[in-house]
Amino acid sequence: MSRSRAREFRCEVVSETVRIRLRRANGFGRPQGYFVQCDQTDCQYVEENKPPCPLHVGMFADEIRAADEARGRRGE
Repeated sequence: MSRSRAREFRCEVVSETVRIRLRRANGFGRPQGYFVQCDQTDCQYVEENKPPCPLHVGMFADEIRAADEARGRRGE
């Protein structure tokens, strides 16, 4: 998957605007699939995507659908 563009998102957990992007998990102890990465490294929920973190892959549903369709056309 190509690198997704970062988006601004107002995160109430850290009370500031952060930049988020969609990433694919590559294994290495993490389940395969997608996750939303945040640029806020000081947040205790960074890379968790579990409550109370408001980030979830549904925020990037259109990008995931487009990537899956492109992958299907390539036969991967």
